[in-house]
Amino acid sequence: MDRALWISLPSPVVLIGADDCVIDMNPAGESFLNVSCKSLIGKSLWDTVLRAAPMEGAMQKARSSHSTLYINDVIVGDAGKGGMAYNIQVAPLQGTEGGMIMLMSPRELTTRIDTSRTSHSAARSAIGMSEMLAHEIKNPLAGITGAAQLLSMNLSNGDREMTDLIVEETRRIVKLLDQVEMFGNLQPPEQKVVNIHDVLNRARRSALVGFGAHMTIAEHYDPSLPSTLGDADQLLQVIQNLLKNASEAADRRGGHIDIRTYYEHSLRVRRADGEHAPLPLQIEIIDDGPGLPPELENDIFEPFVSGKENGTGLGLALVAKIVADHHGWLRVESEPGKTMFRISLPRAPKHMKDHTE
Repeated sequence: MDRALWISLPSPVVLIGADDCVIDMNPAGESFLNVSCKSLIGKSLWDTVLRAAPMEGAMQKARSSHSTLYINDVIVGDAGKGGMAYNIQVAPLQGTEGGMIMLMSPRELTTRIDTSRTSHSAARSAIGMSEMLAHEIKNPLAGITGAAQLLSMNLSNGDREMTDLIVEETRRIVKLLDQVEMFGNLQPPEQKVVNIHDVLNRARRSALVGFGAHMTIAEHYDPSLPSTLGDADQLLQVIQNLLKNASEAADRRGGHIDIRTYYEHSLRVRRADGEHAPLPLQIEIIDDGPGLPPELENDIFEPFVSGKENGTGLGLALVAKIVADHHGWLRVESEPGKTMFRISLPRAPKHMKDHTE
């Protein structure tokens, strides 16, 4: 293969020998796996690139039959360190005995993104209606609270427990309505260049002195990660909400949270105008809690959906709204012992400078 063409290929490509060891890998593959080609040459494909994908049998069958192999949703990389689901195409490598060429491409995101956009639109309509109702409901609640407090002044201690309950519950409802109004009143993001790691560090420090004091929070940052374009305060709110959820899901004795960043050059989404926009900046919040209830995983970003007792179901809906307003993509993967939220964001234009400089 022409070397210039090999270097220019935008998708990760790996050349594999008859013994399933890596012969060569293009720069896109190096970028994706965050390793050098030199460090992988001669090493087993199953111990490096596809360590989380048990497909040796399928590969051998494709090799023996000299046919092309297509497999969707294969975890490429290390599943324990944020491996991503890719579609794999493996074909015989011409001019070799038993050699194969493997092309990796992100699984199609169009349907997921379009569905997400539809659900966000429905969510905004629901929140708009809820915001209007919240304003109207708070007035009679204030009257109920005041009446209960007046009644309690002439009651015995036993009867006063009932009026105290009325006051407590009406205040809880008012707090929920305040959150609904806050959701509806969220302003569009102020577009500035933002250093993601500055936002993550602020969120981490805040968590460790507050709701996450019982947690261990580890950082795994790509120091070369470029900046994004958006609103630092709103992005901080996103990370804080995710850290808070992870902290609340953990055992009271504590748990572990990993914050990971990396660059994924090949991740793109199709926008409403039909253009495919790159979302290369990846942020992952991974906890070792019990995981999401399976019946809620597909709807966890919808308003008023919550897996927590007395939860409002607005925290993750707000996270999804902010990420969408930043032209990003939000995804969750959960199983007992591991829940990962991944945020994908666009890169700031190279000509723009970080406003903190």
